[in-house]
Order: sequence, then structure tokens, then C-alpha cells
Amino acid sequence: MSQALPITIVTGASRGLGLALAQQLRQRGHRLLTLQRQPAAVLASAPGTPLEQWSVDLTDPLPVARRLRAWIAALPRAEVASLTLVNNAALLVEPGPLAGADLDSVSRAARASLEAPLLLTAAFLEAGAGFGVPRKVLQISSGLGRHAMAGGAVYCAVKAGLDHAARSIALEEARRPDGARICSLAPGVIDTDMQVQLRGGDPAAFPEQARFASLKSQGRLDSPEAAASRVLAWLERADFGAEPVADVRDAG
Repeated sequence: MSQALPITIVTGASRGLGLALAQQLRQRGHRLLTLQRQPAAVLASAPGTPLEQWSVDLTDPLPVARRLRAWIAALPRAEVASLTLVNNAALLVEPGPLAGADLDSVSRAARASLEAPLLLTAAFLEAGAGFGVPRKVLQISSGLGRHAMAGGAVYCAVKAGLDHAARSIALEEARRPDGARICSLAPGVIDTDMQVQLRGGDPAAFPEQARFASLKSQGRLDSPEAAASRVLAWLERADFGAEPVADVRDAG
């Protein structure tokens, strides 16, 4: 019989925070399933616990959620020590006013960044309900889900949506004797592609551009690796989910 392992699903694991999370989870002994457009060769080539990478399009999330539900349901019970879903993937829209934004880009971002996490979470909760093991859902949110920013309406909206969905799901799962725990967690300000896009925005259309440029010039951005370590420390807290909406910078 194979050893029971913690099983974790991570979306958007080909680069940035998602890749750092996946690398550190494997080092901690998790069996890993990652969902992204292109698998990460660096992740596949590294030694560690079992790894499966799916090439998927999260702007068309319904078939991905159905596939995930079937995958979890087929897992041998004796090989599962815990189940965790990390909804990390997000698709960005060019910073600027919503008026005049590319409609296709707005639609794709909303689907990948909010519809996909909702569907994947629904599939995860349904398929994992009978395992009798600890289950956690971690939504990677943002301070921008709690503080509005001109030029970032889509990103602010999807992150606020993740936050409020987590509050509702936490109430639902608390009614179950073996309910999952969920937290929508802001991970701090990280030096990722999003930051490159924000500080490269047109100041005429994006009034916050100078502030994001200064974060980089002043060395105030966390590396993906440092941010991943802090996020995983939060995930491993005994009281994970006690607050369904949280900020890693509030760790005490």
C-alpha cells in the first residue's frame, strides 16, 4: 500500500508565486497537481514527491472543474492524508479605466480570476467531502480586493469577489461536521509580472503608476520565494480559516 500523502492542487503554477508555492510544497512532501497553460519544466525536472501538471485554459473553466472533480473522486482513499486547493491563477487586464477597456480581455480576466476559482472550489468541496481527511481552500487574494484603485476595476472586483465568496463558503462549511476550512489571503506585494505591468502602465490612464514604480525602486517588493514561504506558513497555522479573509502581513 502506498503511503498517504498530503495532496495539494495549485493553479497558475508555471511562474511567480504559483511556481514558488509548488516548489516549496513538493519540498514539504506534498503530492502535487498543478493547473496552468504551460507546465513548468523547472518543476518537472526537480526531485520530490509525485507531480502531475495539466495544461488547461482557465478562461474556459467548466471542463477543467469537471475534470478536477473526477480526478479527486478517483483518488485511492488510503493514499490521501489531506486535501488542499490553492486558487492562485489570475489573468490581468491592461491598467486603465474600465471605460474603453478591451471587452474580450475583461471577460477573459473575470473568467480566469473569479469564475474559475468558484467552479474549482465547488468541484473540490463536492468530490472531497467523503474522504474524512482535513480539507483546506486557499484563495490568493489582494489588498486591492479591499481597497479600490483607479485603473484596476477588474482586478479589484475579482479579488473582492474571492473575499466575499470565502466568507459565504466558510459559513456553509461550518454547518458540516467535516467541513473544509477556507481563507482568502492577501499575500503582500510581490515582484511578479503583475508588478511589471502596473509600473509600466501609462500614467495618463493609470494614476497609480508612479506608486508602483516606487515600490520597485525602493526595494519594497517581496520575492516570490519569500512570499510563498509566508503564505505556506499561514496555510499551516492551526487556526487556518478562523478568519475567512486575511492578510499575511497581519501574522502575529
